[in-house]
Amino acid sequence: MSFDYDLFVIGAGSGGVRAARVSAAYGARVAVAEEYRVGGTCVIRGCVPKKLLVYGAHFAEDLQDARRFGWDVPDTNFSWPTLRDNVLFEVERLEGLYTETLENHQVEVIKQRATLTGPHEISLGDGRTVTAGTILIATGASPVIPDFPGNDLGITSNEAFHLDSVPKRIVIAGAGYIANEFAGIFHQFGSHVTVVNRTDVILRGYDAQIRDRLLQIALTKGIEFRFHVSFERIEKNGDGAMRVHMKGCDTMEADAVMFAIGRRPNTKGIGLEEIGVKIDEKGAVVVDADNRSSVDHIYAVGDVTNRVQLTPVAIREGQAFADTVFGNKPTQVDYKCIPSAVFSHPPLAGVGMTEGEARNRLGSVKIYTSDFRPMKNVLANRNERSLYKLVVDGMTDQVVGIHMIGPDAPEILQAAAIAVKAGMKKADFDEVIALHPTMAEELVLMR
Repeated sequence: MSFDYDLFVIGAGSGGVRAARVSAAYGARVAVAEEYRVGGTCVIRGCVPKKLLVYGAHFAEDLQDARRFGWDVPDTNFSWPTLRDNVLFEVERLEGLYTETLENHQVEVIKQRATLTGPHEISLGDGRTVTAGTILIATGASPVIPDFPGNDLGITSNEAFHLDSVPKRIVIAGAGYIANEFAGIFHQFGSHVTVVNRTDVILRGYDAQIRDRLLQIALTKGIEFRFHVSFERIEKNGDGAMRVHMKGCDTMEADAVMFAIGRRPNTKGIGLEEIGVKIDEKGAVVVDADNRSSVDHIYAVGDVTNRVQLTPVAIREGQAFADTVFGNKPTQVDYKCIPSAVFSHPPLAGVGMTEGEARNRLGSVKIYTSDFRPMKNVLANRNERSLYKLVVDGMTDQVVGIHMIGPDAPEILQAAAIAVKAGMKKADFDEVIALHPTMAEELVLMR
């Protein structure tokens, strides 16, 4: 059959953009449809703008600390509109660069909604119908909003970047990475933050000792936590504030409520099930190791598959798809040993097995820790302590996990993750001469 395109990508996020660009470089005729903005969650309303807010939030303590280092810092004021507008301007710039990159690789960018109306047929928002030999679903995921009266009064991380002002009081629902990151951001901007969660566990999946340290530090800073609670209803007061009624704790007054309880794959309403694409109970496209769905010529990558919802994973999946389908280089993504970070305040990061996982899987485990106060915190008269942790296989001496919380933990862990991925042993760490004075030297000084 003759098709309009060799590849049609629905969704121009990180995974879709990489797949489209690389496939076009291999000579495929490629189009990508995006109904919102090119760049997807990460660039437009996720990790990039959020990290810029994190940088802005850190100045709150940095300016205070500067006085201890001899700087005459006058009383300061924070302007949310200035930061917000500068961040949104940067997002707009990046969107332009992503679009330019696609066009430079002869990828046709269609800024319309696209739905599947046949095995090889795509219907566009303007009424046109096009065909493609291969279709890639890269529509990402969206924040989950709980169902209860008044839920429309809340916001998600999507809307947080567009607020008119910093709320004086904010309730954040959830205890995952998004909830903890925005808790730190809003706290540093002057909000009174209360984190509420249905269980008493924050950051499920991270090492228990590290996440307990974050909870301890957050409480010390003044962030409040309410566990084993659920929403009953939200009502708006006459003064514009909200009354948040919950089961398990007292009613709260708040100026904003943010839902950060998870993300759901964007599969509804795009015609997948109608043409036989299998969707699991969580709404994700079911794919094999080659990113192929239950329909032979339809593939999916990124958050819409709900495998690992991380931008670098989506990019790697998009690359593997293009290499396999159009590059004649069969490639599968290795999901073992993926590093991850939480840009909380302070940040934490981890790679490999947690202590609990190692004890369950390996039995014999050795744990090495370094619990210390960074030099900068000492002079700044801050009692906040960092914690680094090595998880070692007791039988082979192999380092199977590294977990840390403290300033620049994600930056340090990126390099350390290479050692875990390579299967290096604790003895290899011991043989490395420390780079002094640094925080990272603690990784090679644990005995």
